[in-house]
Amino acid sequence: MSIEQTLFARCDNKCELCASESHLNIFDVPPANEPRADKSIMICDTCFGQLTDSDTCDTNHWRCLNDSMWSQVPAVQVIAWRQLKHLTEKGEDWTNDLVEMMYMEPDVQEWAAALEEEVDDSEPTLDSNGVRLAAGDSVVLIKDLDVKGANFTAKRGTPVRNIGLTSNPEHIEGRVNGQRIVILSCYVKK
Repeated sequence: MSIEQTLFARCDNKCELCASESHLNIFDVPPANEPRADKSIMICDTCFGQLTDSDTCDTNHWRCLNDSMWSQVPAVQVIAWRQLKHLTEKGEDWTNDLVEMMYMEPDVQEWAAALEEEVDDSEPTLDSNGVRLAAGDSVVLIKDLDVKGANFTAKRGTPVRNIGLTSNPEHIEGRVNGQRIVILSCYVKK
């Protein structure tokens, strides 16, 4: 039986978080090295969108966790715990009691807390407009830059594709005129 068939049988064709019956998707619970039924849950488009983009978080939608947090499925417990913790951090008082009531086996608790340890608290690299840059982004130079050691000037408007981030949040690496150079992030825009 495929992962999808196993999950549909387990969830009775309902979202394992909010019990919605429309547009179900497989969601691999991180950190997952490979897709497996015991490391995945079946969720609706609404839950999927809010889990993958925290800016669209509708707090009232997540009141469904009051029921789903008692699921016997460890992957569902992990997502319920993580989302309740996220809502608590956003100032939702009603989630505190649910987090305190929740019981998980020690190995499931470790799985749930695993991503908290991986959170990157380093200072973000920002462009000239304050937009966060990520490795692989494309940017444009906003100023003519003299490139030391290469004897050329990188002209304003030059695109720099597939940038790399450095340990210094004020620097990025990119290829200009076929040469890999370090650029101050304040001289580029996304």
